[in-house]
Amino acid sequence: MATTELKERLIDKIRSIDNEDILAEAYRLLGAESDIQEPYILSREQLDAIEEARAQIKNGNYLTHNQANKEIDEWLNK
Repeated sequence: MATTELKERLIDKIRSIDNEDILAEAYRLLGAESDIQEPYILSREQLDAIEEARAQIKNGNYLTHNQANKEIDEWLNK
């Protein structure tokens, strides 16, 4: 489908929508394209922390969601 045809179909579709919530969401999504920012550049320390965390996960050195919640509950009840 050509860009021009796609634009026309999109405009026609928007004109047929009466739901304000859908129109607001479409407007938000269309505006998001112009808000695209350059990717955040991580520092060496941040990259090292990520690498360390990945190694911990690979080695099984982590808590599941339930385990973490249990530890938090135990700590809060002390």
